Amino acid sequence: MIVFLHGVPETAAVWRKVQAGIDRESVALSLPGFGNPRPDGFAATATAYVDWLRGELAAVDEPVDLVGHDWGAGITYRLVTAHGDAVRSWAADVANLMHPDYVWHDFARIWQTPGEGEAFFEAQGALSVDERASGYELFGLDHADAVEMAGASDATMGGCILDLYRSAMPNGYAQWGPLSPTTAPGCVLHASGDPFGDGRMAEVVAGELGAGFEVLEGAGHFWPYTSPELGIAALERFWSTLA
Repeated sequence: MIVFLHGVPETAAVWRKVQAGIDRESVALSLPGFGNPRPDGFAATATAYVDWLRGELAAVDEPVDLVGHDWGAGITYRLVTAHGDAVRSWAADVANLMHPDYVWHDFARIWQTPGEGEAFFEAQGALSVDERASGYELFGLDHADAVEMAGASDATMGGCILDLYRSAMPNGYAQWGPLSPTTAPGCVLHASGDPFGDGRMAEVVAGELGAGFEVLEGAGHFWPYTSPELGIAALERFWSTLA
């Protein structure tokens, strides 16, 4: 079973084009609070999401090939380094998140700052869906996809994003390093046009995890929306190597 995990500020809908393009059984999970309710008492920290994912995968009654994007990738890296027996294989992008020298991007630093993060999401909430969507179009999304993303944003998602990013300072490596090869085979995907990515760091992390390294040439950060065919080709090459 292929299990897809989305990132921020997305929902499981980000995977619909990839799912439609593979001839394999799959499910796209929805992070709690992202297009769905935030459970009572759910901390929405990085560790809380990893624990949640462990529970979701334990309920899948067949081997899991996990694919993570953006924060879904960060959660994937922690899961497979700490609980490698939970999956048969894994693939994930933005591996630079797990490099010791990684510095969070500008949006993340706003979200991690008390007061500024709350003001950011308050301002976003005052915009129309089309106004929010225009920001995503700057990253290469067509209008319909941008509206889909923007329409899912709400105060619940904003609160979860703030708690998630504030739980992961100064970076993922500081929380979860050092790294070592995973027991399950893995593949790091690097979208070469991703402004939030760093190919050099990502390749170093892939080596430390004992994983393959695939470049999605010309793809941007939201490649599941904008370049699904590149991701599908890389994933199929990786999956074809599995026993």
